Amino acid sequence: MLEHVIVALIVAVAALSLAWRWMPALWRRALAAKLAAGSHRAGLVDAQQAQQMAATMAKKSGCGACDSCLPACASGDKTQGTKAGATDAPLIRQR
Repeated sequence: MLEHVIVALIVAVAALSLAWRWMPALWRRALAAKLAAGSHRAGLVDAQQAQQMAATMAKKSGCGACDSCLPACASGDKTQGTKAGATDAPLIRQR
């Protein structure tokens, strides 16, 4: 029985971690601010620690796909996410 509880907790933590990672950046920032404010109201952290916690949790995900496209999409700039010197032409392997 204890093994089932431990496995359920591990699966729940993994699911929450996956949901947090792939959550849109706007949602992640809002939820991070709410979690930090709630921990401050509960007396777990002071105001400065709550702000630091919100900033840490709101950072972009590993790939940055959802975080980096927001300014480019808003301004209509299609070159913001590309590397310098990159082209749209397909790479052709020469022999």
